Amino acid sequence: MSAQTGAQKGKISTYFKGVKAEMKKVIWPNKKELINYTGVVILISMVVGLVVWILDLGIHRVLSLIIK
Repeated sequence: MSAQTGAQKGKISTYFKGVKAEMKKVIWPNKKELINYTGVVILISMVVGLVVWILDLGIHRVLSLIIK
């Protein structure tokens, strides 16, 4: 049973070594890029929310006419 535990620890250790190596390859955005990306995400989220709200409103009105 301890052999399996040792093998598990080896696999976990190898996994985290791989994660560390990959994290070193990441090109992190600078502050200006991060602010721009955040703005884009917020804007797109608002647009998608608006589209979903309009579709929901339209579907609600159509169903209220049918169900009356």
